[in-house]
Amino acid sequence: MELQKLSDQVLVQQFVAGDGKSFEILLERHKKRLFSYIFYSVKNRHVAEDIFQETCIKAITSLTEGRYAESGRFLPWLTRIAHNLIIDMFRQEKQLDIRSTDNFTIPVLNSPKYSENTIEEHMVQRQIYEEVRKLIDYLPDEQKEVILLRHYGDLSFKEIADHTHVSINTALGRMRYALINLRRLIRENNLQLTASGK
Repeated sequence: MELQKLSDQVLVQQFVAGDGKSFEILLERHKKRLFSYIFYSVKNRHVAEDIFQETCIKAITSLTEGRYAESGRFLPWLTRIAHNLIIDMFRQEKQLDIRSTDNFTIPVLNSPKYSENTIEEHMVQRQIYEEVRKLIDYLPDEQKEVILLRHYGDLSFKEIADHTHVSINTALGRMRYALINLRRLIRENNLQLTASGK
């Protein structure tokens, strides 16, 4: 059977047994969602790349040392490692009182669904995504986290509940309030969510 067709759990088992190619397949399978979650959390591509690499190193170390016990839940496990690294980074910045002056744009236009748009539409769409991402930062931390995990980390509400140590109903409630607050912020900022402005 081709490696690409194997489940995450089987690939993990094969990697632990010494098959390095299995981890490459796992990483290829999940790197887009993992990196998106990291990037939209830190909003700096260079920092995101560093955290992504450190996440992979920690994952490999944990696997080879037999500290993985998340049967069938490889992506949420990876995301939790990244989340902890992000939290550590923010704590260090707070202690050092670091303020970033970088102004990186969000590369949302790599999405194939925008491939038929004109250059102008691309620019407008990118501006929309940047504005929405900025507004997400104004949400309470618990609401911001659930939006990032759901829409950028692509986790299910069950996975979000497990990841944040709350019930599914609490996770759903946080998402509901996050969306209500986000819509209010969009209205208050007169943000148009379509390239045509309609």
